[in-house]
Amino acid sequence: MQAVSPYFPEVRNVIVEALGLEESRRAALMPDVPLFGGIPELDSFAVLTLVMALEERFGFTVDDSDFTAEIFDTVGSLSDFVEQNCSARQPTAIREGRVA
Repeated sequence: MQAVSPYFPEVRNVIVEALGLEESRRAALMPDVPLFGGIPELDSFAVLTLVMALEERFGFTVDDSDFTAEIFDTVGSLSDFVEQNCSARQPTAIREGRVA
């Protein structure tokens, strides 16, 4: 089993907020839940809304070339994508926890 991204809880929060999901559905959004098919509210328009919310929350921009089906496979794959983008823009000392 793959480790859960430390970004998972906050990505899940963004999904709930951006898609206007009921609070009671938050707990069901586990890393292995498919985004398409698992969340009926997620359609092509909602994907754009979700991406814009992730960009705003985490401070990175999703390039058109990054838009792949794999990223939106599951809640976990989206969390991994966010982690990779956040890590890529942080200096090594911050990523390694040497700077508070």
